[in-house]
Amino acid sequence: MGSTANAYLTGFGRYLPGDPVDNDGIAARLGGTDAVTDRIRRRVLEANGIRQRHYALDDQGEPTELNEELAVKALRAALDDRGIAASDLRMLACATTMGDVLVPGFASMVHGRLGGGPMQLLSASGVCASSLAALDAAVSKIRLGDHPRAAVVGSELASRSLRQRRYDGIRAGMDSHFLRWMLSDGAGAVVVEFQPHPGRPSLRVDWVRQVSLAHEHDVCMRAGMAGAEPVVGSTWQDGGIGDAEAAGMFLLRQDVSMLDDLAGAGIAQFEELVDIGLVDVRHLDHVVCHYSTNAFRDVAFDALRARIPTLDTDRWFSNLETRGNTGSASIFIALEEAWRTGRFAPGETVLLAVPESGRFSFAFAHLTVVAPPDQQGAPT
Repeated sequence: MGSTANAYLTGFGRYLPGDPVDNDGIAARLGGTDAVTDRIRRRVLEANGIRQRHYALDDQGEPTELNEELAVKALRAALDDRGIAASDLRMLACATTMGDVLVPGFASMVHGRLGGGPMQLLSASGVCASSLAALDAAVSKIRLGDHPRAAVVGSELASRSLRQRRYDGIRAGMDSHFLRWMLSDGAGAVVVEFQPHPGRPSLRVDWVRQVSLAHEHDVCMRAGMAGAEPVVGSTWQDGGIGDAEAAGMFLLRQDVSMLDDLAGAGIAQFEELVDIGLVDVRHLDHVVCHYSTNAFRDVAFDALRARIPTLDTDRWFSNLETRGNTGSASIFIALEEAWRTGRFAPGETVLLAVPESGRFSFAFAHLTVVAPPDQQGAPT
């Protein structure tokens, strides 16, 4: 097929299960109405600024869908938006924190449900930044000329792990309850191609950058081990599943004392991109950022204003308050909404930013809005 220099986002999709759940309705879905849990919930919700979110749970808190189903519905939305079928894909890259099963990989399960024919698969695991890791892989294969078209999806179904039955009989403090009232369900997807959309604007992927600082930081967000660091004999695989459950190993935990450091490290990574010339703050038109709480947004604004005194915060887009924190799906869900609502115009630039607290990693992508070929001559 020959090599190609560019990759473009040409289709966008999302799927948010069920009706929106407001802050007063969370306990009805997840449980946890005792006085202590109620106090923690209200404290966390007041800080994070989320007003509504979606759960793949019915009114009784029972699951209604699989994570792979969320992913496929977002993928089909993106394919429909582009006007193509799954059979047109040659690669599928899927990101999630936890799939529905231990084996096979998440991408295999999503492909099996999506259909479409033979294609290359990638399962990107991790936490929030895994979606941009999946995008990076797909973009690289498109640029190499290995495939003409790929799809990328980030999907999360955290709610199954957040229900009260998982907490009963376990001494659970802020480290586990914090994420319980932060996370929700959803999926977001994009189509990646070697050429722009033929009839409307596209987003050219200028670059994707990921960096881990795990060599400098302890584990911040975790599940599957007894303490803050894994040691032989202390993980969920070392003993019986019942013993691991009783020890609370399957609760998602967050060391909230480390989150200020996460915000500072993220700002430092952004400033490094500016210093080496990958981001031109004078011509940065939009920032789509994933973060778990509005407190992080305020820290980022203060730091950016120090670097960019004329910063217009209207450039900043997040739908955290209305869509919730959907982990690896968040950045694509936000990008889809920003795109669909006409926020971007040809010639403008977009920075995607995703901090991940797991063990401190960060991912960024720089995009440029390009007009369709018949309005710009040769593809940009």
